Amino acid sequence: MMSATTRQLVAAAAAGDSDAWAGLIDRYSSLLWSVARSFRLPDSDAADVVQTTWLRLVEHLDGVDDPDRLPGWLATTVRRECLRLVRRAAHESYVPIAEVADDGPGLDAGVLKDERDTALWLAFAQLDEGCQQLLRVLMADPPPAYATVATALGLPIGSIGPTRARCLSKLRQMPGISQLADGTSAWDGSQGRAT
Repeated sequence: MMSATTRQLVAAAAAGDSDAWAGLIDRYSSLLWSVARSFRLPDSDAADVVQTTWLRLVEHLDGVDDPDRLPGWLATTVRRECLRLVRRAAHESYVPIAEVADDGPGLDAGVLKDERDTALWLAFAQLDEGCQQLLRVLMADPPPAYATVATALGLPIGSIGPTRARCLSKLRQMPGISQLADGTSAWDGSQGRAT
């Protein structure tokens, strides 16, 4: 079923073929997860949003007029579900539990990696929303095809590569990241001390 077109998978799934459903899920789950993660939802909420999106497809499968546009429909649906969840959480005064730093003795590779990741995410948060969305979608494993990304984000397919390059260049030029890239970070990993 993996070699089938989206049109063939949609038709077979509408006819009740469970292999076709599995094919659709395999093909588009990484897209849904990357869009859900771009909203910085906890994993459990992201899983709910992705599951709800698949449920919406089940509910509307007979009404899919153009199966070739399914990736865009799925991306739009998951985005709407994320926004609905974020709005509901704001009304419920949702306050995430603060993460507590590990106060264990000494530093190890895990702590250094966490600091590097923190610096990266802090720099990432300084990028404009367009760069953040594009890079999050492209970080999916396996990465989605540029045609799928173009449909999901409403970008011309020819602009994705150059835009990605500009976004990564901006990220590399940020002070905390440029230090990580050239090995002059504030932490000396061999000594476990601030330099």
